[in-house]
Amino acid sequence: MTISEKVAYLKGLAEGMKLDTEESKEGKLISVMIGILEEVGLSIEDMEDNMEAMGEEIDAISDDLSDVEKVVYDEEDEDEDECGCGDDDFFEVKCPTCGEDLVIDEDVLEAGTVECPHCKGKFVIDMGDCEDDDCGCGCGCDHDHDHDGEE
Repeated sequence: MTISEKVAYLKGLAEGMKLDTEESKEGKLISVMIGILEEVGLSIEDMEDNMEAMGEEIDAISDDLSDVEKVVYDEEDEDEDECGCGDDDFFEVKCPTCGEDLVIDEDVLEAGTVECPHCKGKFVIDMGDCEDDDCGCGCGCDHDHDHDGEE
């Protein structure tokens, strides 16, 4: 039962008791209280309707935002270099032990030794040919392979 239905039931009970709402102080009080309850019930129903409408609008906005995110983030992925060198501070290498793709920063690259967080294997990165490259990222690749030299 909704609040409005409960108030209507209460009003029916009061009318069934044949309270004197004109002369009796108690009857007047109950009549006024029932009137206030009717107004409160209608206000609550209006708020519930508004809340439902706002929920639907929020869902529509959320869907639109998802569409925008797909467009924005998909374009960003397409703009990256094929070798994964789109970010100047991070580089992608493949662990020769477990084959897991790793993303390392410039400090690890300069140190020359990498410890794989997956298999805990250590390997050396050979940066000997990385001065002459086409993309200017220092990776030394021709954009047909990753940093580990695999085709």
